Amino acid sequence: MYVGQGGLIMTEVVGMVFIIIGIPFFLSGTIGLLRLPDIYTRLHALTKADNVGLGFVILGLAIQATSWLEVAKLFLIWFLVLVASATSCHLVADAALRRNIKPWTKE
Repeated sequence: MYVGQGGLIMTEVVGMVFIIIGIPFFLSGTIGLLRLPDIYTRLHALTKADNVGLGFVILGLAIQATSWLEVAKLFLIWFLVLVASATSCHLVADAALRRNIKPWTKE
């Protein structure tokens, strides 16, 4: 999908920009997972940042998609990941509460 002498189509450029915007969100979620003090704040950082990052990546890929079916599949994947991450985050936090793992507080 190149135009002329190595020039990119505008949809490819915009799509790449959204994908590149999503990368720092994934990175910040990973850093939050490694650096935050307890399971609850780690879960929050990871699920929120990764869902936003995935949203930008999906948006960038959807802009570059060649058919509406591809766009629908991409957004279905994003929706399923949103549901799965919220559910798994809730289950892990609930299990931590049942084991009496207290949320971190500033001493």
